Amino acid sequence: MKKDFAISLLIVCLLAAVSIGQKVQEPTPSIAFSDISESSGVSSFQHVGGVKKRYIIDTTSSGVGFIDYDRDGWVDIYFVNGGDQEILQSKKAPVKNRLFRNNHNNTFTDVTEKAGVGGNGSLGQGVSVADFNNDGLDDIYVTNFGSNILYKNNGDGTFTDVAAKAGVTDPRWSTGSAFGDYDGDGDLDLFVANYVDIDINKMPEPGGNGSIQANYCMYRGLPVICGPRGLKGAGDSLFKNNGDGTFTDVSKQAGVDDAKLLYGFQPSWIDYDNDGDLDIFVSNDSTGNYLYRNNGNGSFTDVSYTSGVAVNEEGRQQACMGVAWGDFNNDGLMDLYLTNFSDDTNTLYQNDGGGNFTDITFQSGHGQITLPYLGWGAFFFDFDNDGDLDIFAANGHIYPEVDKQQIGTSFKQRNLLFENDGKGKFTEIGLKSGKGFEIKKSFRGAAYADIDNDGDLDVVVNAMDDTPLLIRNDAGKSNNWISLKLLGTKSNRSAIGTKVRLRIGSTWQTAVVMSGTSYLSQNDQRIHFGLGKATKIDEVEITWPSGTKTKLTDLKPNQFLIVDETKGVKN
Repeated sequence: MKKDFAISLLIVCLLAAVSIGQKVQEPTPSIAFSDISESSGVSSFQHVGGVKKRYIIDTTSSGVGFIDYDRDGWVDIYFVNGGDQEILQSKKAPVKNRLFRNNHNNTFTDVTEKAGVGGNGSLGQGVSVADFNNDGLDDIYVTNFGSNILYKNNGDGTFTDVAAKAGVTDPRWSTGSAFGDYDGDGDLDLFVANYVDIDINKMPEPGGNGSIQANYCMYRGLPVICGPRGLKGAGDSLFKNNGDGTFTDVSKQAGVDDAKLLYGFQPSWIDYDNDGDLDIFVSNDSTGNYLYRNNGNGSFTDVSYTSGVAVNEEGRQQACMGVAWGDFNNDGLMDLYLTNFSDDTNTLYQNDGGGNFTDITFQSGHGQITLPYLGWGAFFFDFDNDGDLDIFAANGHIYPEVDKQQIGTSFKQRNLLFENDGKGKFTEIGLKSGKGFEIKKSFRGAAYADIDNDGDLDVVVNAMDDTPLLIRNDAGKSNNWISLKLLGTKSNRSAIGTKVRLRIGSTWQTAVVMSGTSYLSQNDQRIHFGLGKATKIDEVEITWPSGTKTKLTDLKPNQFLIVDETKGVKN
């Protein structure tokens, strides 16, 4: 995560100029995110980590996910908790993950104990959601420092951990995960990214104790946690779904086992080249990212560098954490946004077609403003329902030591909201967007969902050693929208990998049902489109993973639709 390049005096000046506490214009009435963390009840969750931040395991967790586990049409929230060395060595009671049921009135009830999803005592990392066994119920996969968990939804408000039986425990330091049907057989496969191969009993001390690690244990002249550079990577896993509740590890034969042992954070399945099958992207910390092109025969080809997404436009490796995919310019191609370390920028890659991407970070407005921030969770979403995708980025440092120096950054940071002008430019408007964006914590995983089913997208963020942030969106109510819940039949039941295109006049919007992404987190899997002032949707084209196409015409806005792959719109 630390950068090994020198920071010039010019950059330091820029950091000071855009310091995190800068004043901006007063909030405008049309843009407002309200902090409902306490009133909603989710602030009863307390993330626990290594408060002193002595070791790398104290810095990375945790994610958060949306899941409609009880199938009532209202999204519930699952928070992953962390831990520290003492907890892992059984000197203290383990902390628990928490599941909150949506009460349909902007409040949530903790149902963790009844549901049986508190974790297994490991240091929690991330979460992804999918119906892995096609029984119509959403299941939960939890990554850990240690054995992972696959919670099978029993349909009665409880879950059972079937990870060992299914063969997906992967007892390394797992970070992000994502489900996707890469072989087109209708069953969801699972990709798991792993981070560092480290012994909990032999962790390098801050500063490196004069060891070979010392170069990777200092930041701005201060001794800090060691890694990941100088430490051994852990490799990644691809588990093929056998269709009987079990999986087979096919990582090596598929060519995606991370033979280079890079530091994996967040994987995602995405058909970046529009050829009809799912490819794999993995954000790697302090090393080049992976992009694997699906060959259509069970194997993948590494096109990371030839595609342009392994490094930034300067050819420099970055500390890539969060991953977001979205068609921000409505050209039918999925673009890529990555969050990075402070002293560096977040990166926006425009998909040019033909398998190529261009880094347009500075010309699009994501350069200078992101320099002081250390980014984690991120996503594209149309927060104001105007018909183009905006960007959210969660922030928070890993070194408490940064507060001891005047270097233009801080340990606790606010989150960023970038408004899309529809012409390829973004403006950061967080401090003009309500009290919810003024709050500073060391944030990590982030996800979006319409928690109150009012037609605009709300945001939840997990925070290191703190309570979470839940901010309700009141900004999109002046514009129209539509939301689609997709149910696969020939395809996987979760409809993951389904591409949806919506047309109003000559303008098309594109969205994809995805598992995982952001940073160790899970967004609402309902497809949401902002429509601006349009009063009619001319056409919706749904391309399912099976190749089946569904076409809907003359739809009215401001409604939730359930679309079955075989039966069409369900009443």
